[in-house]
This record gives sequence, structure tokens and C-alpha cells, in this order.
Amino acid sequence: MAEEKKSSQTDKRKQSLYFPEDMLAEIKREALRQDRSLSWIVQQAWRIARNDIKKFPSINTLDD
Repeated sequence: MAEEKKSSQTDKRKQSLYFPEDMLAEIKREALRQDRSLSWIVQQAWRIARNDIKKFPSINTLDD
């Protein structure tokens, strides 16, 4: 039972991410507009975009 509860909790490790200044300003404006945190905005953007991003070729992909 304790294991189920632990696995359902959100992992909230701190992580630093670096964005170009203009992109960060845009994210901040959107967070303010939606009354949300920067973290929430970036998490939602990832959830929306991740399937498209997974389609990008790997930098390690060799061209034939």
C-alpha cells in the first residue's frame, strides 16, 4: 500500500533550464496572463509538444 502511494506522488526535483531571453520573456507573459507558474506553462508545453518532438531525428542518427 505504501509503495502505491509513493509511486503516485509527483517528483518535484529542482532543475535549472536555460532559455533565450526573448523566449523566457514570452513564457513569463503567458504565465502572468494565465495566472500560472513558469513551471506549469513549460510542463503543459512539453505535454502538448512531446509527440512531435519525438519525431525529430536524433543527433546521433547516421545518414545512409
